[in-house]
Amino acid sequence: MQYGICPLSVVPIRTNPDDGAEMTSQLLYGEHFKVLEKRKKWSRIRSAYDNFEGWTPNNQLTFIEEQTFERIHAMDPQKICADVISHICTENGMLLPILMGSMINAPELLNHTFEGSIHTGKTPKESLVDTAILYLKAPFLSGGKTPFGIDCAGFTQMVYKINGHSLARTAENQSKQGEALSFIEESEPGDLAFFDNNEGVIDHVGIILKDNYIIHVHGHVRIDRIDHTGIFNSEEKLYTHQLRVIKKVI
Repeated sequence: MQYGICPLSVVPIRTNPDDGAEMTSQLLYGEHFKVLEKRKKWSRIRSAYDNFEGWTPNNQLTFIEEQTFERIHAMDPQKICADVISHICTENGMLLPILMGSMINAPELLNHTFEGSIHTGKTPKESLVDTAILYLKAPFLSGGKTPFGIDCAGFTQMVYKINGHSLARTAENQSKQGEALSFIEESEPGDLAFFDNNEGVIDHVGIILKDNYIIHVHGHVRIDRIDHTGIFNSEEKLYTHQLRVIKKVI
């Protein structure tokens, strides 16, 4: 089996080995992965962080040896970029912009240096809200994980990741984590609220704030009211999402 690391700010993960295929997630700088299948121009990879699988273009990846992969994977705590935008200095002195949530475990493997702010270890639960606010107005992008384009599950995953806590990549799988709460009144800021569609499939997630507010992605990262029915959008004057369950993960 082969292994790799993301050497660029962001690399798409697609459903098929084609530039026009749907983007289902992204690799951020420093994220490492296993190569499940390698073709001439594309590789099907499995992210080491959340086990998400998909196709990525080979010319946007750096391939590494198994022992290097294992060394990165064993690092504890993980080092994560805390700045909305920071920079890596490459071996030839060029600046590579990287984004909040990127992994800074082993930039020396790529002959890179980093001098920005880093989060390590688990932070208190209240820090989740502070991080979530940094994403306000980030536009919706299916499969996105960055302040310049993000989906609902990417948003919650990245907020938790930056604070040292792991979530799955999709809203449906995130809903299987943690302890279910019976009422909104039992929730705390930082808990997760999940919402389902007309077929009963969980397809949306957001982060509970105090005083019956929620921060989530609907067009962009925004703050709305939440009650036992779901999310009420005061601009549209209607409920946009139907509440299914609230989960306490930490």
